[in-house]
Amino acid sequence: MNYPVITLKRGKEESLLRFHPWVFSGAVATQPSNIEEGDIVEVHSSDGRLIGIGHYQVGSIVVRILEFGSSRAIDRSFFAERIGAAFNLRKSLKLNRADNNAYRLVHGEGDFLPGLVIDIYGNTAVVQAHSPGMHFCRNIIAEALVEIPELPVANVYYKSETTLPYKAHLDPQNAYIIGDYDGAIALENGLQFNIDWLRGQKTGFFVDQRDNRSLLQHYSQGKNVLNMFCYTGGFSVYALRGGANLVHSVDSSAKAIELTRANVEINFPGDARHQAFAVDAFKYLSDIKKGDYDLIVLDPPAFAKHRSALRNALIGYRRLNARAIEQIAPGGILFTFSCSQAVSREQFRLAVFTAAAQTGRKVRILHQLTQPADHPINIYHPEGEYLKGLILQVE
Repeated sequence: MNYPVITLKRGKEESLLRFHPWVFSGAVATQPSNIEEGDIVEVHSSDGRLIGIGHYQVGSIVVRILEFGSSRAIDRSFFAERIGAAFNLRKSLKLNRADNNAYRLVHGEGDFLPGLVIDIYGNTAVVQAHSPGMHFCRNIIAEALVEIPELPVANVYYKSETTLPYKAHLDPQNAYIIGDYDGAIALENGLQFNIDWLRGQKTGFFVDQRDNRSLLQHYSQGKNVLNMFCYTGGFSVYALRGGANLVHSVDSSAKAIELTRANVEINFPGDARHQAFAVDAFKYLSDIKKGDYDLIVLDPPAFAKHRSALRNALIGYRRLNARAIEQIAPGGILFTFSCSQAVSREQFRLAVFTAAAQTGRKVRILHQLTQPADHPINIYHPEGEYLKGLILQVE
């Protein structure tokens, strides 16, 4: 293929030779003046060796590598091959089955498609582009999706208004590329969920907590459960199926609380064990009494989306966890999470350790949690590990 060439400074190819898929702006020696956002480019070392090809963009990450060591057409057959391989992995994980049709099909770098996320909800695929290159490929991606055997996708919804870099000035519109809306009920481990991919956060549901929700079900028998930052109530529904004594769901968003109530109702009609409250989480925690709950879930939105917010994020995690550990009933179980990519596993654990020390209570780690297998981490791209969690027992 005859793509424009970006040449690296001497020695700056080392991370790429270890298959890290990002080229940073500081590594570039020369680049053509006429390349535009989303173009396919070749990346060469200072001595002219071809390192790989990828999507160009303006910013600190200038190229996301799609293919190492060779040049090829980035066309529908390329996406059919990569998405097909991703689907085969999900089949081997037994995620595409009669009682489960909600899962992540493509997880960016973890599936060797940097800048692309695809979640499956029944017969609808929700596609998110995080790079201009994937934005410009959205139509051939959609075509490749509906042609994969055994993947029952009839509708492809494109949702990238909030995920593309604003400097690219792309003005993306959320819309159906193929098909149209024909219902939004998906199954996760036999439970039904209303998925709001039109107006909800991310692609409409946090499929990355599926395994952790199942673990919570195991701990819920006879418990008074508090689900903080509940969003659409995933943990709450699993707690009810696990035999919780009562479940309280809290979120500052009235829309989220509405969806939580709908998801509880569709699975447990008229179940009086559940109540939901649209209120600020920190205010709710400040008002509860010690011992009100013996199982608490803390699953807040990302406190740090960038490293510049790291210090304040760690303060937030310490404050939140200290209050929960302080107030949970003796012998209580705390599920606590961070989905901030900028916060490392060690930093999160230290923040929770500091919070526990502030309370003076005895605390044990029962489980250390992460994202599920349909959110794979490319071993050469450790930045792909974003979800951290701990299950604690508090004496």
